[in-house]
This record gives sequence, structure tokens and C-alpha cells, in this order.
Amino acid sequence: GKKITTIEGLSEDEAHLHPVQQAWLEVQVPQCGYCQSGFMMAAAKLLEENPNPTTDDIKNGISNICRCGTHPRIIKAILLAAKLKNDGKRG
Repeated sequence: GKKITTIEGLSEDEAHLHPVQQAWLEVQVPQCGYCQSGFMMAAAKLLEENPNPTTDDIKNGISNICRCGTHPRIIKAILLAAKLKNDGKRG
């Protein structure tokens, strides 16, 4: 009886990407890609709960691990996704 969203369910289609997906592409976050789905889902959830996170909010709110060391790009992408999401609401 609960709704589950997968990485494929974040966007309607390729023309309407979720802000997290847009930011991931713009910042070029992935290296190997192994952890990206988990990070993207955690980022989407964080932005649902906190639409304007700080860097510390992101570091404290997402405990996923990236063995490639792309954490700086992940943080940059989440901050960009928040901006994209908030700009879209003002529309």
C-alpha cells in the first residue's frame, strides 16, 4: 500500500528530467556510475524534505559512499538541483 519511486520514476521522460538528473548531467558527476542511482535517490529525498540544503545539510543528510571520490561534484550537483527545483517552482 505504499508508493515506491525508482531511479527510472524520477522523470516522466527524457524531455522532462528531474532537477537531480539535470544537475547530475550538467556537473558531470559520475565516474564509474556504480553508486549514482543511490545518490540520486537520496538527493531527491533530501530535496523533498529540505528544498534549500546547505553543504553541511547535504553532508549530514546523505550517508552514501562513492569509492571514486566524486563527493565534491555530488554536493555541487545537489546544490544545483535545489536551485533548478526552486527556480522551476517560480516559473
